[in-house]
Amino acid sequence: MTTPPPARRPLASFFRGVGDLGRGFSFWGRLPGAMALGLIPAAIVGVVLLAGIITLIVFLRDVVDALTGFADGWAQLGADLVRFGVGAALLGGAIVLAVVSFTALTLLVGDPFYERIWRRVEEYVGDAPPESDYGFWRSVGDSIGLILRGLLAAVVAGLVGLIPLVGTVLGAVVAAFLTGWLLADELTSRALAARGLDAAARRDLRRGHRARVLGFGVATQLCFLVPLGAVLAMPAAVAGSTVLARTLLDARSDVGHAEESTASPRRRNGAR
Repeated sequence: MTTPPPARRPLASFFRGVGDLGRGFSFWGRLPGAMALGLIPAAIVGVVLLAGIITLIVFLRDVVDALTGFADGWAQLGADLVRFGVGAALLGGAIVLAVVSFTALTLLVGDPFYERIWRRVEEYVGDAPPESDYGFWRSVGDSIGLILRGLLAAVVAGLVGLIPLVGTVLGAVVAAFLTGWLLADELTSRALAARGLDAAARRDLRRGHRARVLGFGVATQLCFLVPLGAVLAMPAAVAGSTVLARTLLDARSDVGHAEESTASPRRRNGAR
């Protein structure tokens, strides 16, 4: 498989990825019926996870006190800094895990709804792939894998959050980029798998456009952090990821044609 070269202007490519999510939102005006169906599973899963986050916030101080008993004999300032860092790490890690779990669980619960959105977007844009049975058990496996990777990302972000002074901000940035990549990975899988790309091929294709994939994923993740944003953004993320996947495939095809055109004169010269 021909892998596209990395973008020469990563910042511009990053914002093109943000624009892919914007194009996903535009389908609310083009395919309102199909997009509205995607609100149902997103709302159900969103309420459950939001309740979990609120519960953690309510009991966060008790949890932090239980985990930082070793600091009881410290000076007040030192103990407060440690407890603040632990609390920020716990809450940040929980949010990362909730965002990734939201995507995994929503795609699993709402698979028929998002299958419809994906298919309608493919048909609207044109040149849709043949019917593809993604399969319930495949969705289960993908969801479990995404949650496990999200747990790892939450742990990494939480550990970064423990760094004194800069940990909170740095942990938030790390969490946004790790989670954004995972979301883009999962959301683009259906459109790419429908065209016969296995996991390794999908991974190579996304790596060839890291900045654009990250732009899409980070923008999606930030939308999920806005109240009710996850519910409204999920159908748009499915539509936008379909557009993004097609764009990556088109770029790969263009690179392949360019290489073939470059090689053809050489083959002709060699034949003389």
